[in-house]
Amino acid sequence: MLVTAYLAIIFLLVLCVGLEITARRLTPPQSTPTAVANPAFRRFQSIFLQAYLLALWADWLQGPYLYKLYHYSFLESQIAILYVCGLASCVLFAPFSSWLPQALGRRQTCLLFCLSYSVCCLTKLSRNYFVLIVGRVLGGLSTSLLTTAFESWYVHRHVEVHDFPKEWIPSTFTKAATWNHGLAVGAGFVANLLAEWLRLGPVAPFLLAVPCLMCCGWLVLTDWAKEESEGGPEGGKQTLLLGASNGGATRLSAKARFSRSCHEGLRCLLSDRRVMLLGVVQALFESVLYIFVFLWTPVLDPHGPPLGIVFSCLMAASMAGSLLFRLATSTRYHLQPGHVLCLAVLVAFFSLFMLTFSTAPGQPRPHESFLAFLLLELACGLYFPAVSFLQGRVIPEEKRAGVLAWFRVPLHLLACLGLLALHGEVSGTGGGESGSGTRHMFGGCAIMMLVALMAVVSLFTLGRNDTDLRLEGTRGEGEMF
Repeated sequence: MLVTAYLAIIFLLVLCVGLEITARRLTPPQSTPTAVANPAFRRFQSIFLQAYLLALWADWLQGPYLYKLYHYSFLESQIAILYVCGLASCVLFAPFSSWLPQALGRRQTCLLFCLSYSVCCLTKLSRNYFVLIVGRVLGGLSTSLLTTAFESWYVHRHVEVHDFPKEWIPSTFTKAATWNHGLAVGAGFVANLLAEWLRLGPVAPFLLAVPCLMCCGWLVLTDWAKEESEGGPEGGKQTLLLGASNGGATRLSAKARFSRSCHEGLRCLLSDRRVMLLGVVQALFESVLYIFVFLWTPVLDPHGPPLGIVFSCLMAASMAGSLLFRLATSTRYHLQPGHVLCLAVLVAFFSLFMLTFSTAPGQPRPHESFLAFLLLELACGLYFPAVSFLQGRVIPEEKRAGVLAWFRVPLHLLACLGLLALHGEVSGTGGGESGSGTRHMFGGCAIMMLVALMAVVSLFTLGRNDTDLRLEGTRGEGEMF
């Protein structure tokens, strides 16, 4: 597995470079010359990305060795409970994290993220089970804040304060997504360097994440504050000041706005069958990914691979998938995002089906499992841009935050139930590869992916002639399926 991992990362990086060159040739960047030439926008974008990318980097550093860190002191069933605590806290804090930027202030909420995630990383120094549970709860809070607070600050400043065109927003997050893939691959190399090459142990990447988070917090505290003072007061701060002066009425209005957003989101979810089917696909697909995050290390680690390099391989496979999406939807190949989404779910189903055989008790086939994991990550790279496009077309913009909040509830609950089921099987069979819990879990995930595939087919059968589900340049060119 050691040689396989290094050969795989070389092959995948070469593949990504080749796909990037091809994608740039076939899909020349649709840049916005006005935005590129606008120095105020470029400065504002740079201030945001510096802090945001540091936050993402600190998050990725914690991926490769989390399971192995716990494995030194606890049984697999106990580790499953730790993961469940993290997922359950995501469910509990998801509504709170959406409301908090309005009440506390957007910049202050980003600072809270830096603090809570730093404490989460420091809890990894302890071997006390309760302390680790607290760390997982803080990790769930931090993950929720990372997905909401930074974007909330940027969009608010972009639209409400600087009055830049809304059409410029995607350029910032496209750039962040491009950097995000590279950061994920690099995080695996750095984590492997610290944990294995320098023999500092699996806790080392978590300790490195702390100064990264502190640098992120410093940028938020200084550069963002300076940007706010030059561009106008921050909305959340105004909320607090007004709330103090009028008995908290404005703060209550923030709660009322959030409550209304949730109600409108639920109404949209229940009234539009397309939205419901898309929610089913997202809940099933992404809950399987959470279970995969727990299972990949115990499946491969007994065979001695460098976990950091394996993590980089998985992230490079995901990058390759996103590049393939760009190629597939280019003007040369004319595939619709719906086609790509169907392909992504089908590839994910095939990889999970492979894993039910490669993880058979007493007959592990780690190379086949590794290949299946790479295919699953390739499917992720195809899935996320496709589902993001469809969400933008199916869900009204003013209701999107509320609808996506409802999507995340069954997503995390399914993942929690899956890990609890695995905990029960592991406890009953003794765990490890001698038991059948891992194989049964992959079988259950394959069934979930099959249901997701049926939901995708139903979605596009329902919207067969729906031009909203097509790319702009290919509307009216026939049916989706």
